[in-house]
Amino acid sequence: MRAVLQRVKQGSVSMNGREIARIGKGLVILAGIGHQDDEKIVRAMAEKIAFLRIFEDEQGKMNLSVRDVGGEALVVSQFTLYADARKGRRPSFTDAALPEKARPLVDLFARALAEQGVPTQTGEFGAEMLVEIHNDGPVTILLEL
Repeated sequence: MRAVLQRVKQGSVSMNGREIARIGKGLVILAGIGHQDDEKIVRAMAEKIAFLRIFEDEQGKMNLSVRDVGGEALVVSQFTLYADARKGRRPSFTDAALPEKARPLVDLFARALAEQGVPTQTGEFGAEMLVEIHNDGPVTILLEL
């Protein structure tokens, strides 16, 4: 599983001009599922993210987690995180899991984050979305399990 975390002041997802999800302070998480991923990996990623210390404490050091600051998460499925552009000029996405495998694991990931105490919203799996990210810092972290 691959995830791009963006620490945000706010984030939202819209489809066809209609907002479907919005968070305030927290994390917008672009989540990609690979062929080898399973429930164990997805739950481990959710726990890692819930406790990852990437928010500033009163001394300005990244010492607090999204849970510590009472933040939220917005999970957006992103198969393009598995793009392989090493050859040619057109990326290959063969390392991304097929939708029938990825969809339930992305849903599980969002539920697992919520179970870790992080209020979580999602985009629409497989849909064309407009994702608005107000990156705070900016802080962007790439994780892979």
